[in-house]
Amino acid sequence: MIESCPRRRMIMGISFLVILTTFVLIIESHWTGTPRPKHFVIENNSTCYLKEEYEIIQDCHPCPAFEIASKIKGVCIHTHNKEVLRCKSGETVSRSCDKVAWMDKRNFWTFETLLCIVGIISTLLSFYRQKVLDKKVLMRIQRQLHQSV
Repeated sequence: MIESCPRRRMIMGISFLVILTTFVLIIESHWTGTPRPKHFVIENNSTCYLKEEYEIIQDCHPCPAFEIASKIKGVCIHTHNKEVLRCKSGETVSRSCDKVAWMDKRNFWTFETLLCIVGIISTLLSFYRQKVLDKKVLMRIQRQLHQSV
């Protein structure tokens, strides 16, 4: 069916889909707005990082399975991730955090790799299908020429 579609109509259709996708992304970004602030669980109910300056000792990282299962640290129960902070006063605090940057990056590249593989396989199948169709047309033409002679 798509083989019978004129090139101009296909280009117009693809252009329409690109414009529609861009429009939907713009509308979606306006509707989602700013995310509401999240209140994470803090170890020992210490909120020194809200009152004074702090430095992040360990970036957001996944909690070990033992801490999640045993519920030793309350910060690991909700998001299964934690980060360690040191306040200016010297107090060390663990707080729950939302996303682990390196895991998000790894998941993104895994997704991109899978998409690339699917794209390559689709392209190869498309070329193979075109080759089979060309061969069928050639056989049909040869059969017609053979019958007319």
